[in-house]
Amino acid sequence: MEQKKFTKFDEGFICAHCGKEVLPLEYTSRNHCPFCLWSLHLDVNPGDRASECKGPLEPVGAEPNTKKGGYTIIHKCQKCGEIRRNKAAHEAKVQPDNLPLIIKLTSRHDY
Repeated sequence: MEQKKFTKFDEGFICAHCGKEVLPLEYTSRNHCPFCLWSLHLDVNPGDRASECKGPLEPVGAEPNTKKGGYTIIHKCQKCGEIRRNKAAHEAKVQPDNLPLIIKLTSRHDY
């Protein structure tokens, strides 16, 4: 049997980068701040909270998601250097991701 690679973990948190309160998305796991787009390296697979790193994930780029629409945010861990990709929630009803910042990140390719 194939093991599930996504664990729903939709809780609110205080952003470790900008200090703003982040509310749950209510339909999937939120793993980054919708205001500054920073995250923490908490997961091995989405929502599992199994990473030992716990370093800050800087948003270093964004790509259009040509198959499903929307954007994918690219994060780079400032502690271990790992690159992570995460679906943007810029169309969320609760605290949508900062779309102007996502669009600005699409021009970055230095990761």
